[in-house]
Amino acid sequence: MRANILQSIGNTSLVPLHRVVPEGCAQIFAKAEWENPTGSMKDRMALAVISRAEADGRLRPGGTVVEYTGGSTGASLALVCAAKGYPIHVVSSRAFSQEKLDHMVAYGAKLTLVPYDGGGITKQLFLDMIEAARKLSAVPNAHFNDQLHNTDSIAGYSSLGEEIWRQMDGKVDAFVHSIGTGASLRGVATVLRRHNPKVRIVAAEPGESPVLSGGKPGAHDIEGIGIGYTPPLWDPKLADQVLAVKTSDAKDMARRLAREEGIFAGTSSGGNVHAAVRVARELGPAARVATLMVDSGLKYVSTDLYHNESRHNAG
Repeated sequence: MRANILQSIGNTSLVPLHRVVPEGCAQIFAKAEWENPTGSMKDRMALAVISRAEADGRLRPGGTVVEYTGGSTGASLALVCAAKGYPIHVVSSRAFSQEKLDHMVAYGAKLTLVPYDGGGITKQLFLDMIEAARKLSAVPNAHFNDQLHNTDSIAGYSSLGEEIWRQMDGKVDAFVHSIGTGASLRGVATVLRRHNPKVRIVAAEPGESPVLSGGKPGAHDIEGIGIGYTPPLWDPKLADQVLAVKTSDAKDMARRLAREEGIFAGTSSGGNVHAAVRVARELGPAARVATLMVDSGLKYVSTDLYHNESRHNAG
């Protein structure tokens, strides 16, 4: 028996992929992060940043947590705040799924939405959210979590790296993961490299906004990644390679995962697997590649990732 819901965070399953991996490729293993309480890997980060802010006095009893987010971070922070008794004010946008917005509010979060012109996820959208959150945090007893600059989040993913290493019996040739804040890649990669300095680390980013690859920012539709500029927590020394994944390829793979593997995940998870297959082709059948199923497909059923699928297949 666990003392509270927060103790159910982590220790998620690792599952091998079969039908979406072509013959002659390395084995690909996916961490089922939707098993966390909010259905996202962000629960790990949220528990770490709130606990550390409490420990050093940045967040005090009665304090309000303020954050900007595309949704999953907001739901995860709202969960932790609900369990610990803190109010939370989240800034987001209708660029992100209605399920994510509703999820935050269900945990008691106060929600402020910045204007959205329907033009996709862009650098300006993130800058607008950040500025709105910064203004909201300029009140007494507010704690601005500021996820893009918060190094406490990196430690939240150390356990994820240890779990991957243990579940794969130390036989990890490569780790592939997409970049949002950059904290999850850093947390996992640091642990894997500590165990084996030769583990290949591959980052993925939206093909429409390949800034880490030296390209120009642009609008895309892979929620949770690709902020349109280099994230402050990004450490280029950790990644051996950066792969650009088009939104259409990420969505196609997410749909294939549901139909062919029974894995119901979001767009960034599809992007992770698309990139992992490319790496697996290069490494060959003797290798083993790990990646993350970042969140549950239940967060996207009203979006075109799955909603159009239901209409096309009805009847």
